[in-house]
Amino acid sequence: MSERFNNAAAGWDKGDMRQNIADAVFQTIANRIALNPSMKIMDFGAGTGLLSFKIAPMVGSVVGVDLSEKMLEQLEAKNSDELSVEALYHDILASSLGREFNGIVSSMALHHVADTAHLFREFYAHLKKGGFIAIADLEEEDGSFHTHGNEGVHHFGFNREALRKLLENIGFTSVRFHEAYRVVRESGTYPIFVLMANK
Repeated sequence: MSERFNNAAAGWDKGDMRQNIADAVFQTIANRIALNPSMKIMDFGAGTGLLSFKIAPMVGSVVGVDLSEKMLEQLEAKNSDELSVEALYHDILASSLGREFNGIVSSMALHHVADTAHLFREFYAHLKKGGFIAIADLEEEDGSFHTHGNEGVHHFGFNREALRKLLENIGFTSVRFHEAYRVVRESGTYPIFVLMANK
């Protein structure tokens, strides 16, 4: 899967769809969570940093975690003296970062993770007490969202109630969903939610 993302990295930010999704996800988060300069945030599956760089001005630090080195190179190229995001090539499913965060955000990465229960347990372990997650992904769909094919896609979107039960079993509280955006194509309409919860 990382090979596909490495190959796509240079042109990832081109076109409106990914920019629009990142904008909508950021607005959904910022309108509901009081981001502040004391916060340390992890962006899981950060890619080129489309979401990371929107959040970074509002918090103390953002660590963009990804398994595509080329995507992270694109992220690092956006860093400046005024605004920067730490790019980190790491698989948190294999080993802990050894850090705790006030919040974990993610946009359109969850469906690429086979074992979502393991991932959410790792999110919980990496969060400080009282911390939050804000995870954006697709509502259940028929597999037609990814026009390039479904290699590396482990879930055709998600059922909200199944995710709610999973998170509550892990120990998350205040699990809630907010629709952030809709991708409209000839093949159908694909709603994107932001799942929020607290430790």
